[in-house]
Amino acid sequence: MLKLNNLQSPKGSHRNTKRLGRGQASGQGTQAGKGHKGQKARSGGGVRPGFEGGAMPLYMRLPKRGFKNAPFKTEYAIIALSQLNEKFEGEEVSREALIARGLLKGQDRRRAIKILGNGEITKALTFVNIDKFTKSAQEKIEKAGGKVTTK
Repeated sequence: MLKLNNLQSPKGSHRNTKRLGRGQASGQGTQAGKGHKGQKARSGGGVRPGFEGGAMPLYMRLPKRGFKNAPFKTEYAIIALSQLNEKFEGEEVSREALIARGLLKGQDRRRAIKILGNGEITKALTFVNIDKFTKSAQEKIEKAGGKVTTK
């Protein structure tokens, strides 16, 4: 049985660190594995990834094609029905109410809200100014006697 008094690392898991620049006898003295002078031998030396010595880098030489939608993508704050069932008791569900109950935090407070149909809902809730609902979520809400008012 493993106890505090018999803890030990697996065999071969511990290696001593390479001690650079500690004299000739260590085998890593003089240039400490950095070769002779040059940019890569200096402190903080080296070039950024993709740098080709001043030549036009490959990623700039290749043609760019198509449209990238990433900057315009809408990100949603996602809330499951099971979370709403726990936190609400048959009243109105709005952005302010979700923030007050701690379901929207940080960046999600400013994002568009999407309700997912995960879990079950037993209370008749009224949804005001919620951006999106999945089909299953909308069906479950209406089945429980709730109301969905979209923008």
